[in-house]
Amino acid sequence: MNDPIPQGVLDDRSYPAYTMSAAADMAGVTPAFLRSLGACGLLDPGRSGGGHRRYSRAELDLAMRVRDVASTGVSLAAACRIVELEGRLAAARAEIAALRAAMTGSGGQPAT
Repeated sequence: MNDPIPQGVLDDRSYPAYTMSAAADMAGVTPAFLRSLGACGLLDPGRSGGGHRRYSRAELDLAMRVRDVASTGVSLAAACRIVELEGRLAAARAEIAALRAAMTGSGGQPAT
């Protein structure tokens, strides 16, 4: 028998709630496409007790972004790299904003 899902966990975008077939349907891709994103290192899906892949909403968002980038004609490997770099850039921008906010909050002036 399956363990019940803890209350509120489905609100967590990183919770691996979706089977491969459900995730593929939701993202508009094939299961093979999802497996290929794991092979290129972009996705690392959770696993069920039986070893089946489980995908989170955040991973579905990445899969859909790769699908969109790949549809422009770039290779899947290039699309994965582009999406990875977009994520790193967004994280760097968020870190810069947080550092600027911390400097302003402590009385310091951000360097221009």
